[in-house]
Parts: sequence; structure tokens; C-alpha cells
Amino acid sequence: MTILNKAIVLVLNRNWQAINIRTPQEAFCQMATGAATALDIELSDGARAEALRPVRWDEWITLPIREGDQQVRTARGAIRVPTVIVAVNYARVPKKRPKLSAKNIRERDGNRCQYTGRVLKPNEGSLDHVLPRSRGGQDTWENLVWAAKEVNQRKADRLPHEAGLKLLTVPRAPKELPASALIRNAHGVAEWKLFLNE
Repeated sequence: MTILNKAIVLVLNRNWQAINIRTPQEAFCQMATGAATALDIELSDGARAEALRPVRWDEWITLPIREGDQQVRTARGAIRVPTVIVAVNYARVPKKRPKLSAKNIRERDGNRCQYTGRVLKPNEGSLDHVLPRSRGGQDTWENLVWAAKEVNQRKADRLPHEAGLKLLTVPRAPKELPASALIRNAHGVAEWKLFLNE
């Protein structure tokens, strides 16, 4: 995978709130069409912004490459890959629901077995389908709970009441959160820390 196809560019709305992550290829397209400007950010040793200014495409392609900057080579020469861009005509902060996963079900349920109330270590629990798959149960927020492995095995393909169990709480989908709450700085990009609450 080339650097052009890695999601390493943070996208801000026009109010400078984080809304998405894009690839350099997508960022360059947005910049070239005037839909976005890149932020030229100079960080101090303490990872604070010493200088920060929006730069349009025609100037961006002439900026020098600094030490540590990602770059792509073109027929015109090297172009710096922006770490942060601003979508100049977009003001909304989209809302998203966390992705359905075992980790997120465990977090929603507070690492607690939903049948016994016991707090579990991650390796002591597993996902349980309240309505078993064998009876048409789906992989949904409303049908999955975190349960102790031994309780889950005892329940098997039965409904909770058939196994002598009772749910502590009714499983629900988590509330939608601003997209910025779900953006993670997986690559440790220093400039992103200015805009994310991690």
C-alpha cells in the first residue's frame, strides 16, 4: 500500500472540529478543487503549535519539505502530504455510533456479566446472543451482551429464562456520538493532538 492510500490526513470542518480521516489522495483532490485547505503547522518541542495557517492548493504544492514530513513524488517534484485539512464549506459535526464489536459490547456492559453482575477480566467473558443464532438471533446491539464464559456455555442455545437466567439490563445500542469522539490517532500524528480529545 502506498502512502497515497493510507488514511493519515485528519479532516476538520470549517469550525476546526475533527470530522473524519482521509487518505492523502482524497485530501489532494479536495484541496485541488478548492473544497479544502491544508494546515501548515509548525510544532514546538512541547508539541504545541508555534505557527498554524491555512494554505490553499496552489501555494501548498510549492512549500518546502521539512524534516519528518511525509511526501509524494510527482513529475513536478516532491509534494508534502498534509496531516490536517479543513473542509472550508462544511460546518456540521456528523454523529456516529461506535462499531459493533466484542470490545464495544464489553465496554457498553461495563465489563460485567449481564446475567450474574460479576465484573470480568476480558478473557473471562464472551459475547452471548440473548436470542440464540440457532433461533434466528442476529448480531445486533440489542441482541448481544457480555457474559461470563461459563454462564454463556450453560445457557447454550436457550433463551435466558429457559436456562434460569435473567438479564440485569435490556441491551441497547449506544447513543450516537460526535464523529470526533470516535477518531483515534492510530499513527501517533503529533499535529492531530491539537484537535482530538484523547
